[in-house]
Amino acid sequence: MASQADEKESAESLLADIQKKITDAFDIFDHESNKTVDVREIGTIIRSLGCCPSEGELHDLLAEMEEEEPTGYIRFDRFKPIMTTVLMERKFKPAPEDQLIKAFEVLDVEKKGHLTVDEMNKLMSEEGEPFTQEELEEMLSAAVDPEKGYILYKDYASVMAIDDGA
Repeated sequence: MASQADEKESAESLLADIQKKITDAFDIFDHESNKTVDVREIGTIIRSLGCCPSEGELHDLLAEMEEEEPTGYIRFDRFKPIMTTVLMERKFKPAPEDQLIKAFEVLDVEKKGHLTVDEMNKLMSEEGEPFTQEELEEMLSAAVDPEKGYILYKDYASVMAIDDGA
């Protein structure tokens, strides 16, 4: 049975690890080394930390992080505490693989076991929260089987759901 001191040390170690990940991810995009990043990079940083917020959730996070008068930049001292909370509470985690496969199966009305690029294009640009052209191209570059030319969604779901071990 772990003592309270061990549990406290473990929690402090987890917090230190999370804060290091946040700092490292932020620093990659801090091109001026002035503890600020372009607001347009925040979504990429958050996703690099294993979080998958919707565009609406991302906008809410940005609203929390931005200055009273938005400058187009996010300061590290505003980013770090918010992202520490997000990661400690395990918010915006990616969906598990079986759930992703079920979602793709719903979209695969003919039960072929794959989706074509045209089908995916239509779904991702016309349904729900539409992808931008850049997001769509990035997703398709990862999703399309290069030999077959379509999306074998069971394979793609396993890539999307890579477990971070937590």
